[in-house]
Amino acid sequence: MARGRRIGRTTVGLGIGALRIVASSVVAFGIVAFGIVAFGAVAIAAGALGAQTPVAGVVQGGAPIAYPPARRDSVVDTLAGVAVPAPYRWFEDLNAAEVKSWIASENQVTTAYLSQLPALPAVRERLTTLWNYPKVGLPQRERGELFYSRNSGLQRQAVIYRRRSVGAPATPMLDPNTFSADGSISLAQWVVAPTARYVAYAQSEGGADWEDVRVREIATGKDLADTVHWVRFSGLSWTKDGKGFFYSRFPARSAAEKLSASLTGQQLWYHTVGTSQAADRLIYERPDLPNWFIGGGVTEDGRYLFVSVSEGTAPRNRLYMAALGDPLHPAIGSKVVPLVETDDAIYSPIGEVGGTAYLLTTNGAPKKRVIAVDLVHPDASQWKTVVPEGEQAIEGADLAGGRLVLHVLQDARSVLRIASLAGAPLGEVALPGLGAVVGVSARNDTPELLFAFTSPLYPPTIFRYNVRTQVRTPFEPPVLPFDVSKYETKQVFYPSKDGTKIPMFITAKKGVVLDGTNPTLLYAYGGFDISLTPTFYAGIPLWLEMGGVYATANLRGGGEYGEAWHSAGMLSHKQTVFDDFIAGAEYLVREQYTSPAKLAIEGGSNGGLLIGAVMEQRPDLFGVALPAVGVMDMLRYDRFTGGQAWVSEYGSARDSTAFPYLIKYSPVQNVRPGTCYPATFVTTADHDDRVVPSHSYKFTAALQAAQGCAKPVLIRIETEGSHGYLPTDKRIANMAEMYTFTIANLGVPSPTLGGGTHP
Repeated sequence: MARGRRIGRTTVGLGIGALRIVASSVVAFGIVAFGIVAFGAVAIAAGALGAQTPVAGVVQGGAPIAYPPARRDSVVDTLAGVAVPAPYRWFEDLNAAEVKSWIASENQVTTAYLSQLPALPAVRERLTTLWNYPKVGLPQRERGELFYSRNSGLQRQAVIYRRRSVGAPATPMLDPNTFSADGSISLAQWVVAPTARYVAYAQSEGGADWEDVRVREIATGKDLADTVHWVRFSGLSWTKDGKGFFYSRFPARSAAEKLSASLTGQQLWYHTVGTSQAADRLIYERPDLPNWFIGGGVTEDGRYLFVSVSEGTAPRNRLYMAALGDPLHPAIGSKVVPLVETDDAIYSPIGEVGGTAYLLTTNGAPKKRVIAVDLVHPDASQWKTVVPEGEQAIEGADLAGGRLVLHVLQDARSVLRIASLAGAPLGEVALPGLGAVVGVSARNDTPELLFAFTSPLYPPTIFRYNVRTQVRTPFEPPVLPFDVSKYETKQVFYPSKDGTKIPMFITAKKGVVLDGTNPTLLYAYGGFDISLTPTFYAGIPLWLEMGGVYATANLRGGGEYGEAWHSAGMLSHKQTVFDDFIAGAEYLVREQYTSPAKLAIEGGSNGGLLIGAVMEQRPDLFGVALPAVGVMDMLRYDRFTGGQAWVSEYGSARDSTAFPYLIKYSPVQNVRPGTCYPATFVTTADHDDRVVPSHSYKFTAALQAAQGCAKPVLIRIETEGSHGYLPTDKRIANMAEMYTFTIANLGVPSPTLGGGTHP
């Protein structure tokens, strides 16, 4: 998920996220004549006159691919005085029989193509072996007990376990594999009450953003009758007495609207355990700001509720507070009063101690600072800077044992620093090496924090760390069935088009020969203030075994260097993100890691947009393109689901000042007939209610019709997944398809897999 609002101990995802999803998709379209509408330097190609899939790709054996025909409408939009053909508008009716038929046909074409690739069974088998090791999630601590997720290896979903103490045996508490026979109902989130009596958990159909929240009694393992519907982009935050929780919801939608209707009117509610949703209490709403998001979280001591209100994914918010009184008998009806009424910066609560709130903010500090706010006298003139802005961006902050834990990014690499509540430096947490901290679980009433560390060659590992004794201990560390000692990760910096130095992490076999022949996979995101840190990805060991080089580039638009780095890649500056990525690809070619024919590129969501744009701008530079769940129609994205929330990041084509730059890079409108595009494998999911799949449908149809050479253009549409969710078996199958497609179209010989294993 993209930018989340941290409210107390709750994170609310609002954007479209730096995802690694290998979903599946299906799409195809025909063509009718509309000519070409010119705008600035960009021609909006309407397609070859009367053609139906003019050039077919080829399968491994050389036989042509017959793409399913796709009808072209005569729809023309007028935006900023410019006529823009929209021949594939009909793909927006996701429930239409014609769309469903096209999806089925495209999936059949993709399956037929992949079935003729001889490496697929071996790739799938090896990936399954590499995936099969225990994986543990970051625990939360309540009443001294630990609650955490654990997947034994190949379970479709991780099971939630309970430990009464660190040394006690783990017992299963919640098994989402029982929700559905095929894994299509996912566990979206879970939060244990401070009393450790109940757990509130959310289920999602196909992993969609809509959630239904239920309550389970932990001791008996039985669910209560409670069910809370229409929850979306919301955390669950219990009151201290464990008798209820705050959540955010939208008005009910019809079944037809559920996956695509634009979102308005979010409200903050309180649910009391043992009652129906009809009895829930409305806590806060802003009918004057219908497109804004509202979320709430309770402080650790139960005395205060913080409420954040933000305009979509914009890097700023307003902050409010309600005094809950006695934490064992909270006055839920307490008045919500403003702390920060102007949305001029990020104001993210870290926690509260003795009536003083600690906030992480970009107010006067693009790389963030920590301030202390007296909740009795919260006027801005009384704020105190605790940790001033430094040279490195502060990615996050927590309270642990009366200390501040600061997650700092040093050239996109994680550093954990400890400071007193007065801001005095108290040292750093020793990390295992170059990598990323991808989660911190901490409480102010205990000195032991838990954090998750990872790197491209280091699977996510949980560590316990005592901020007083500075002792670090692994918690159920994973054992990867892969010999990482043969490989290494290093960081390089390359110049972008304007000379800005861009960081990139490269993972490859030690002593890799730089002769331009290595199959290379370049991954990036570049948006929404998301920092793309060096992390483990399940496909990396497989890719390395196949002789590959794996690279991630830290493009502008992300948060690696603070808000200035983000702002340099948003709105009218979005082309900068594409320039940064293209420069990274050119660096890999120039330094002879690879060549264009051996270079594959991958990105998801906003990163899918990235892949769609750069493959159109530089089709000569890439051998394979892997856009997943991408935002491909930049002229229409804000009309569906949460798309309006991204206007602060992209701008809207309905705004005459934004249309000129959106039309220049929007992937759907910039497909040029007769161009030889890279071999392309598009992935999406029919339950994706974040980036509706019509984006990928339109893009694939246009690309299949326009392809000017024999390189294939395929789409896989997953029918049991969403924007970021797939059960394990589906994820392995789809990832195997993606990698097999990639090596086949990079000309990599069928690999001999398994040489890097050990007992």
